[in-house]
Amino acid sequence: MPMLRFFTVLLPAIALCAASDSPSVPLQPLAQQVRRLEDALNYLGQPLPAKTRDAINAAIAMPREEMAVEEIQQALDPFVIARVDINAESRVKVERGPAEASLVQGGSRFFLVKVINLANVTSPLVASSPNSGRVFIPSTGDPAPKMVLTQADVRDRWAEISIYNRPPMEKSLSGLAIEYQILEVYSRDAGQRSADISFNAGQGTQDIGFRNDILVLFRAEPSRKIKLHITDENGQPAMASLTIRDRWNRLYPNPSKRLAPDFFFQPQIYRADGETIDLPPGYYTIKTTGGPEFRAHTNEFAVDSKGPDTLSLQLDRWIDPAKYGWYSGDHHVHAAGCSHYQNPAEGVLPKDMMRQLEGENLNVGAVLTWGPDYYYQKQFFSGQDDPLSGRTCKMHYDLEVSGFPSSHAGHLVLLGLRNQDYPHTKKIEDWPTWDLPILQWAKAQGAVAGFAHSGWGLQVSDHALPSFEMPGFDGIGANEYIVDVTEPHAVDFISAGDTPPAWELSIWYHTLNLGFRTRLAGETDFPCITDERVGQGRSYVKVDGPLNYRSWLRGLEEGRTYVSDGRTHLMDFSVNGVEVGARGSEVSLKSRGTVRATVRVAALLDSLPHPEIQKRPNDQEPYWTIERARIGDSREIPVELVVNGRAVARKPVAADGGVHDVMFDVPIEQSSWVAVRIMPAAHTNPIFVLVDGKPIRASRASAEWCLNAVHQCWTQKAPRISGNQRAAARAAYDHAEQVYKRLEEECGAR
Repeated sequence: MPMLRFFTVLLPAIALCAASDSPSVPLQPLAQQVRRLEDALNYLGQPLPAKTRDAINAAIAMPREEMAVEEIQQALDPFVIARVDINAESRVKVERGPAEASLVQGGSRFFLVKVINLANVTSPLVASSPNSGRVFIPSTGDPAPKMVLTQADVRDRWAEISIYNRPPMEKSLSGLAIEYQILEVYSRDAGQRSADISFNAGQGTQDIGFRNDILVLFRAEPSRKIKLHITDENGQPAMASLTIRDRWNRLYPNPSKRLAPDFFFQPQIYRADGETIDLPPGYYTIKTTGGPEFRAHTNEFAVDSKGPDTLSLQLDRWIDPAKYGWYSGDHHVHAAGCSHYQNPAEGVLPKDMMRQLEGENLNVGAVLTWGPDYYYQKQFFSGQDDPLSGRTCKMHYDLEVSGFPSSHAGHLVLLGLRNQDYPHTKKIEDWPTWDLPILQWAKAQGAVAGFAHSGWGLQVSDHALPSFEMPGFDGIGANEYIVDVTEPHAVDFISAGDTPPAWELSIWYHTLNLGFRTRLAGETDFPCITDERVGQGRSYVKVDGPLNYRSWLRGLEEGRTYVSDGRTHLMDFSVNGVEVGARGSEVSLKSRGTVRATVRVAALLDSLPHPEIQKRPNDQEPYWTIERARIGDSREIPVELVVNGRAVARKPVAADGGVHDVMFDVPIEQSSWVAVRIMPAAHTNPIFVLVDGKPIRASRASAEWCLNAVHQCWTQKAPRISGNQRAAARAAYDHAEQVYKRLEEECGAR
């Protein structure tokens, strides 16, 4: 019989964990705890086998609770390394379970611990071992350790053994009579190693007669260092995204033991040509990609004592927008906070973020310092590109006003700052408590400024564009935008791509209908809204000449941009030969007439649909994705021409990776804004068609909505604007009301 690892069933030992000698337990709380267990193992990169998951699902669906409870235990018990019994007096005793004690050198394995809790204890379950713990070995010049360690100490402490009690697992036992915990075992060494493992549920709970510990003989497979040869589509050395799994679907390297530059919350790692991975003997799949502009390919390979020494991988690019002058960027990523490591570096370093940008083939990445770890991360701000930037990938540190006193009014993204410290402030708490002063300060130093994750606080129940439902204005998105847009040159853009499209776009459509010219920009808010990868939401900016951060920002400010998920592209949008962003994005007509809009469309859908994405509600991630745009089960997507917020023409286009020229002829009756979209995957910025030199006043209903929105926003924001700033804020809100009243009159009956 070949050696199996974590999921091997040792039939003679199953009796140790048999369900028949377990106490009765209600199905509902046990099933809920088991779902948490499944989620945790998935997160840790060691999911249960498909057959086990199917058995659990079938058991939970059984009409008889006692039979369902027994079947759940029979499904999970083969993976139990230890059964812990807590008797009515809270004494703990332990028996060895049937799971095979197989480890991997330099990585972790996860085992189940079955807890029979007759005392309904709710304290933490603790695992300890004299063979567990890091050993400090001083190098030359290091201070002497506080205790004298022998070679035997070093040899015996080969492992790190602990109960995994981080989310989604709980820190303490639930008190349920039966539940499962996760034991994590990390091995420093290869080969056979034994560990004496004891368990307790608090001081004094240990049973007498050495019954609260077990001796386990583990075998750790040795790892092999494999050099990677990674090239791009031109055969040049490259960085790639790699997702490596063994035949049991376990991730490598193990997420729980990853250190920067590898992030524990991502399944993938990023490796450059010439770097290495460590893998024990086994059979593996490796998925290789370079981001959404590349096809993902999966290769299979085996590792044994003879090899391989190297692994060659080549990226397969399906589109390169930069060849058409369009450069991708994500203006909202973070090096600290949310999913990131908090210690010891208070976030991660620029070199770690650069790897993320290069691995997803972003041309521009704005790493934004914000509230969490602000005082540490702000040291990387210089007003210049980070020194790690290359010719085709620019990294620049800037600022998100989040975790600041004004955050309730809407988080701000400030790009291209010269000075990161607001005047006369020494700490975050000194900053303004509303947005407009900050925007005006940023614009005064030449920055490009806008709102982050625009949809938060602008939730609506319908999906109309634009929606005339009044949102709460009670969040951290583009809330005070409704006021700030009425001030000259205060706000350049609102962000899209990381919240539901209807929430983001509605307020933008309304203000465009009144003649305002704010632009749309794509972002991810990595790793807060999503920690999957940077560049899930992107801005593609037309840059003339060599790429640099300032020219990219200028294109963003001028609207030479489309927002995209990276797999959907709307390049070279023009109306009557005027390309978006050129000549102020403005087309003049002497009188009403027909205009011709053209755009180059490229997109790539998988051959087969993904119904699990298509069926998700619009307010569940992923918000912006080409899969939601798929027409039925086909490989086509709808390209729509939008005039004043309404789709007036629609053409299906094959999402086959090719570039397709699409043309629309559309009548223009009044001054209007015109854009192209593929919902919800990509959206151009508008071109403004002015008829007889008149401004755009497309919708009286939009003006009424905006006026009411100012009132609603004030009810939510005023209580948190400090007293000494409230009069200025009230004046700005009053100004916005007057502007919308005037625009309402100018719209007439439209």
